[in-house]
Parts: sequence; structure tokens; C-alpha cells
Amino acid sequence: MTTPDLPPGATGVITVDLDVIAANWRALGALVTPAECGAVVKADAYGLGAIKVIPALARAGCRTFFVATPDEAEAARRLAPDARLFALDGLLPGAASVFSANDVAPVLTSLQELAAWSAEATRTGKLLPAGLQIDSGLNRLGLSEADVHMLAGEPDRLDGIDLRLVMSHLACADDPAHLHNETQRSNFDRLRALLPPTPASLAASDGLMLGARFHYDLVRPGYALYGGQAFQGGPTPVRPSVTVEARVLQVRTLAAGDTVGYSATWRAARPTRLAVISAGYADGIARALSAASGDNGGVIAIHGQPAPIVGRVSMDLITADVTDIETPIAPGDLATLIGAGLTIEAMGQAAGTIGYEVLTRLGTRFARRYIGGGG
Repeated sequence: MTTPDLPPGATGVITVDLDVIAANWRALGALVTPAECGAVVKADAYGLGAIKVIPALARAGCRTFFVATPDEAEAARRLAPDARLFALDGLLPGAASVFSANDVAPVLTSLQELAAWSAEATRTGKLLPAGLQIDSGLNRLGLSEADVHMLAGEPDRLDGIDLRLVMSHLACADDPAHLHNETQRSNFDRLRALLPPTPASLAASDGLMLGARFHYDLVRPGYALYGGQAFQGGPTPVRPSVTVEARVLQVRTLAAGDTVGYSATWRAARPTRLAVISAGYADGIARALSAASGDNGGVIAIHGQPAPIVGRVSMDLITADVTDIETPIAPGDLATLIGAGLTIEAMGQAAGTIGYEVLTRLGTRFARRYIGGGG
């Protein structure tokens, strides 16, 4: 991606390629055919901007979207008026009227939520859509085995509910060799067989890579849509969709022995050129990317050449050792934080976390630039 001049005063830019996101959705859809490929767009489309991502995916042909909260559901309904919407966090207190008014299907996770949604159907006099989550072994949200047996024996608990999806969620899908994947699949099959015949979904971004037995009727990619590569069994057929760049504010010359940053944790072992860059943990650049002397931290790039972060990442600034970059560097140049050769997974690993967190923590101070999207 080529970044133009930034708006006046902008310290950095996040560039999101909507065409790549749409192409990733198509690639995943082709992989799981004849199952449907939905899209998880919770958390503001993983931090990339639901207001742009949802319409781009809808234009690409996506018809089923997953959000988490009532606010996200209302926003998604405005952006995709004809889509099927599921809310993954279930029926939060006060959410029933929002969901029923916007034709949103909460993914019900308990018998209490079933009762509340059935009561909302009685109140409105409408048959209301819903999903149902079974806990197959993740031990987070979802009906327990005892709950499923109770529901099977008391089907009137579904009165007023149009059950559109029965789903579960895998705990270890990133590791194709993990035995828990097959255990959960077997549990899911056994428990959903007790319920009325309903379209089923088990796989998200990594689970869909486990093969057709995990695809069922619908898959729910999120991270992979945006170019994420968490699956350990081989590459997912998607491309990175985001680049993050920030301004170089100053280039300094250090003598051997000089220290850098808060707490003086990094000391120059040689004469050093240092680039001060306008990004910090307020922008989602984790403090854990800091490097003390003798330690490895994060890596950025300037003019396409890598430069290690040295010293502490602070709220607004990072410092990088650019001594070995021969191309002249000047204030105003752009440093690449995420982009070619600098993946979200690599940044996550260097920070002791995962690429999911890197994406969703990208701050709001940088300018946002969207390319493609067909609209």
C-alpha cells in the first residue's frame, strides 16, 4: 500500500484495504463451500472500522454478520439493512427491546436468556429470531449439557423463538493436532441432536481450517478476514489488510554509553543514530515492545529497512536504532509499524500477546485511510 501525505498535524496513518478484506472473505467462502461464510465484525470490525468494513463485505456478498453488543447490533443494522445479524454476547440486561426492534438474533447462552427472549416474543406478539450457543468444552458462555437435556425435555421453552442457528466455539482450533478439537466436535454433535433440526456453526477463523467436518452450515471468520494468520497448521488463504505508519519527529546522535528513555534501561554500545517516532502505547504500540540493553524488543522499518525499538515505549513516542540504515532519514519521514514484513503476528509475539490484541488496540489518534471497497 502507498501512503499519501498525511492530513496536517497527523502523527500517523492506519491504511485499511477494503478490497483485500472482501477478497479474504471470498477466499474463505470458497474454502468452505457449500457452507455459508459469515463475518465477525465485533469490536468495530477488530479495530479497523465497522462503518467501512460492513458495507464493503455486504457489497462483496456477505449476508450474515456477527456482533457482540446491542450498540454494535444497532450500528450494523444501519450499515447492512438486509443482512442476518447475530449478537454473540447473548441477551444483556435491557437489550431485548433493541434486538427485537432491529431484527437482531441474540445468541442465547442460558435457560434464563431463553425465558427472557420468549417473554419478549410474547410482549411484541412476534416470532423473534435467535441463535443458541452450546458449551461443548470451552467453558465460557453456552448451555451446559444439563441445560440442553432440560430444553430437549421442555420444548415449550422455545415458544415464540425462531431458532436460526445452533453454535459452539472451539478452544484449541489454532492447533490442528490438539485432541480437544475432536472432543468438542463430538460433544457438539451429540448435544445438538437433542434439539430441533437447526443450521449449525462450530468454526471461526482457525476452526474452518480444520476441514469440512468442522464447517457445518456456517463458518464465522473474524481475525482471518482482516489478514490474521493464527492457525498453526499452515497458511490461511488470506492477505494482510492493514498498514500502520507514524512520523519520524527527530533524528538524534548518541555517543557510546548514552542511555535512552524512561528509567535509562537501554545504553548505546556504540555511536548511535536514533529516530524518535510519533507513536506510543496510547496508539496501541504495546509498552511490552520496549527493549533494555541486551534484550530484544519490537522492530519497525524506515525506507523499507528494519530498525529495532530501543528503550521504553512511552505514551506518545518510541525510539528506534537507525544506525545501520544507510538511506538518509529526516523528520517527517514515515516509519512502518505494521506492514510489509512486519505482521500483526510478529508484533504480537514480540509483545508477548497475539495479533488479535494488536488489531483491536490500534488507537484513534492516527488518521484513517480506506482504499477500495466498491462504494
